[in-house]
Amino acid sequence: MKNIIAPSILSADFSRLGEEVENVLQSGADWIHFDVMDNHYVPNLTIGPMVCKSLRNYGIKEFIDVHLMVRPVDPLIQMFADAGADLISFHPEASDDVDASIALIKKLGCKVGFAVNPAEDLSYVKKYINDLDLALLMSVNPGFGGQKFIESVLPKITETRSIIDECSNEIRLEVDGGINPQNIKNVCNAGADTFVLGSAIFNTDDYANTITDLRHHIS
Repeated sequence: MKNIIAPSILSADFSRLGEEVENVLQSGADWIHFDVMDNHYVPNLTIGPMVCKSLRNYGIKEFIDVHLMVRPVDPLIQMFADAGADLISFHPEASDDVDASIALIKKLGCKVGFAVNPAEDLSYVKKYINDLDLALLMSVNPGFGGQKFIESVLPKITETRSIIDECSNEIRLEVDGGINPQNIKNVCNAGADTFVLGSAIFNTDDYANTITDLRHHIS
């Protein structure tokens, strides 16, 4: 399975977001990652479905990966699917009915992901593994960008990889938070195949060189 680089637009320059996303994709990124925070489930407020729709209207056709850090979940699932999301991950403990949220995402034609915070176990992932297209492990506490990678998440990545490998479905293992050129190899070796990076890409002067360097570490 190909390794995926998914820049998080949380760290992009929002005054020229369409251009930023176009540039990072032309520089070798695979997906675009949305960190959606509601100032309720997490203590920050970021972006909504109108931003997703505006990027589609701008002409962005590549894969859009949406991580919902919100409660309630289902209304935002509907809105982001309508806005052009390809994959929607949510925190199962934030859903009033996990089975219904999964069914809604699938009904709307999107892929399904579960997000797991650093302090949480993998019980939901284990229970629902056959329904998932992606398992998203947070390697920082959700709510803010620019945090340091939590090293204790590495064994959880390896455990999740074992759970996925025992399943016959093709499921991606995504890690989000504090990844940079210095630690991405460790994250990859632990079992991840999809890497979310924000400031480590958007705070550099040359996106293409940065992404090439990242790929060198995980090739």
